[in-house]
Amino acid sequence: MNRRYIDSRRIFFITGGILLGIVILAFLVSLFWTPYDPNTTNAATRLLPPSAEHLMGTDNFGRDVFSRILSASKYTIFISFSGVAIALVIGTLTGLPAGYFGGISDRVIMLLMNSVMCFPGILLALVAVAVAGPSMFNVVWALGIVFGPTFARVYRSGTLEIKERDYILHARVMGVNPVRIMAAHIFPNLMSQILPATVIGLANMTLFESAMSYLGLGVQPPEASFGKMLSDSQAYMTRAPWLIIFPALMLVFYILGLYFISEGIRVNNSRGGIVR
Repeated sequence: MNRRYIDSRRIFFITGGILLGIVILAFLVSLFWTPYDPNTTNAATRLLPPSAEHLMGTDNFGRDVFSRILSASKYTIFISFSGVAIALVIGTLTGLPAGYFGGISDRVIMLLMNSVMCFPGILLALVAVAVAGPSMFNVVWALGIVFGPTFARVYRSGTLEIKERDYILHARVMGVNPVRIMAAHIFPNLMSQILPATVIGLANMTLFESAMSYLGLGVQPPEASFGKMLSDSQAYMTRAPWLIIFPALMLVFYILGLYFISEGIRVNNSRGGIVR
């Protein structure tokens, strides 16, 4: 393999791992410990700057920003991973059969998927949550359904290619059950396409969730979310800039980390993943 590709792949993985690791570390720490209760208000400690007592300062309600950052990372990771899991299930159950069987089933399934994709994703998610009611779980389902067609197209395109390979044709001639062929022979060979799409999906879903929380339709107060923290900090941008800097940095770390890792996977796949 060309040395340049080895180095670029390594840089992408290392950079993405460091950025993503910061947020994942915050998530893991939040499961067991936070310096203060992230939702407890205290009028006596409003808008304190970063210090040894409050590492990232306090907000307009006197809540510790560092504790809320830790708590927000938990919701961000939960929503993005849960939403992508739902989207992957939808993509698997629709894209695989559509690509394998073709014909009328393919046309009907992809017509439904394209009908969803013809609307702006964020708008569709906002409408769904507004109708169902703002809550974390409604956001997860809405984002999973909105992103499902994207994964269905990835599964379908990969299946159309793989099903023409000799070993698949041989299995069909031998009378192997189509479900077994899709599960045991086609699905595992789609991982090189699904993995980078999944990582990008996590990043895009985080952007959608943050936008919805920013508009008040995501994680509901008093629970912390990066989008809501950014929204609440607007009125204090000049007086207390730490309120917007720290949640914005965590969002950038998480999304950029995922994009770097996705790019590393893409470079790895394009070069066969073999280091010589």
